[in-house]
Amino acid sequence: MIDFKNSGHCDDMDYETLKKTCLSCQQCVLSETRNQVVFSSGPMPSTLMAIGEGPGEQEDIQGVPFVGRAGQLLTKIIESVGLNRETDCYITNIVKCRPPGNRNPDPKEVSACQSYLIRQIQLVQPRVLVLIGSPALKSILGPSLSITQSRGQWFTADVDYMEDPLFIMPIFHPSYLLRNASKEKGKPKWLTWQDMKEIKSALMIQD
Repeated sequence: MIDFKNSGHCDDMDYETLKKTCLSCQQCVLSETRNQVVFSSGPMPSTLMAIGEGPGEQEDIQGVPFVGRAGQLLTKIIESVGLNRETDCYITNIVKCRPPGNRNPDPKEVSACQSYLIRQIQLVQPRVLVLIGSPALKSILGPSLSITQSRGQWFTADVDYMEDPLFIMPIFHPSYLLRNASKEKGKPKWLTWQDMKEIKSALMIQD
């Protein structure tokens, strides 16, 4: 699990400084092929934060996370439990630049972005953190974890910005759900709906 209390060289940055620094970042090879740095969307601060893998083609063009087909499905997933993506959920990725061909980001690229991500969490101050897909799960909670075994489970982490632990839940990535479209009970889409209902309940309890 990453250290949520240590954001390295970003420790003293406020939100605007962090964003400005990230938007001009040249720390890894992804900076050579990107169109735009995709920093985030949603409210800041936010009790709910979601972290995906990395920008895709549309995200790289528009500069906003989760706006392609998978992003449109993520919006529907959020709305399925009565939440509003724009006002209720801060969204970002483990890497802020698109990996060529939408490949998974490699460990060096993830490491280069990690300080930005940890500082985002510290400044957004979520009480519930959603990890979208396997790369986000492995980067934040550990490489040995499997998304099929970990999705729907609660994990916790100590943070500096509140006395209570941060609650963390992995869910399937919307791109996986697009390839597994059945809404039948027990299928990935149905399981993700159950996970989102758990997440909504956790937010309501903490409120």
